[in-house]
Amino acid sequence: MSQSSQKSVERTGSYGARVLCVAPMMDWSDRHCRYFHRLLTPNALLYTEMVTSAAIVHGDRERLLGFNAAEQPVALQLGGSDPRELAAAARIGADFGYREINLNVGCPSDRVQSGRFGACLMREPELVGECVLAMRNAVSIPVTVKCRIGVDEQDEYVDLQRFVSVQRDAGCRVLIVHARKAWLKGLSPKENRDVPPLNYQRVYRLKQEFPELDIVINGGITDVAAVQQHLQHVDAVMLGRAAYHDPYILAELEHTLYATPLPSRDDVLLQMQEYVGACRARGIGLHHIGRHLLGLYLGQPGARIFRRYLSEHMHLPYADFDVLANAMAATRAQRQAA
Repeated sequence: MSQSSQKSVERTGSYGARVLCVAPMMDWSDRHCRYFHRLLTPNALLYTEMVTSAAIVHGDRERLLGFNAAEQPVALQLGGSDPRELAAAARIGADFGYREINLNVGCPSDRVQSGRFGACLMREPELVGECVLAMRNAVSIPVTVKCRIGVDEQDEYVDLQRFVSVQRDAGCRVLIVHARKAWLKGLSPKENRDVPPLNYQRVYRLKQEFPELDIVINGGITDVAAVQQHLQHVDAVMLGRAAYHDPYILAELEHTLYATPLPSRDDVLLQMQEYVGACRARGIGLHHIGRHLLGLYLGQPGARIFRRYLSEHMHLPYADFDVLANAMAATRAQRQAA
C-alpha cells in the first residue's frame, strides 16, 4: 500500500476509515447487488438506488428501503426538493438503520427534472441548503450531498464554489462530486455519463479551498492506480459503472487499501449460495440476483462462457444456485484448458 493510501485509510473525519464507496446507480444498486458487493469489499460504503422522498413517505417502505443487515454500512440516497418531505423521509431511513442520508443533486434525467430534483437543483443552492438543514435537524446520522461540477451554462468554478459554500453553511460535511458537468438539454442520461469532459482538477481545488469538508470524487474511475492517485488529493473515491461491470475490482481495491486477503472469484461466488437459497425460498427469481454477477470473471479465461451460461439459465423457473455452480464449473474448465 502506498503511503498516501495508508494515510487516507487512517483518516478520522466524517467518513472515518471509509475511503472507498460504491455509487448509487438506478436499476443497478439494489439489495441483491449490494449483498454481492459487500462480499467483495467489507469496508466500502455502499449506496442504495435513488428513492424519492414522496415514495418513502407515501409508499411501501419495506419494499423501497428493506435491506439485509449483512450489507452494512449502507447509505440511503434520496431525491426531492421539499425540505419537510425530505426530513420525514430521512427520519424513516434512519429508523430503518441506514448509516447516511445522501441527497441527489446530480442526476440529469428528464424524469428527475420534471420532479424538480437531481442536477437541476444545482441552480438553486439555497433550496438545497434548506433541504440539508431540514434533514440534519431530523436525524443524527450524516447528511451528505452528491452533485456535479456544473450544470448547463452554469459552469464556472465560482458557481460550484458558491454551491458548496451554501451546503457547508447548512451543516453538510461530506460532498460527493461527479467530476463532469450535467447538460439537462440535448444529452441523454447515458450521454451525460460520458460526453461532458472530466475535470478532476476542479474537485481537487474544492478540497484545497474547503479542507474542513470530506470531498469524495466520482466519475470515470476504473482501476486501482487511479484510485490511489485520487486519494492523494481528496478524502475518498466513489466507483460506479466500473464496480458494476467489473465487480472484482472492489476486491482488488479492498486488498490494496486495507491489506485484506484477496479472495478468488470462485470463493466469492460460493459465498452467494446461502443468500441465493434464502431468496429462492421467498420466491425471488435467480435472474434478479444473477444479473449482478455477470461481470465477476471479466477479463479471465472462461468469462464469456460464464456470462452465456448464466444468461441462458438464470431466467428459468427452477433456476437456483446450481445454475451459478454450473457456470462456475464451465468457467473453471476453460481456465484449466487455457
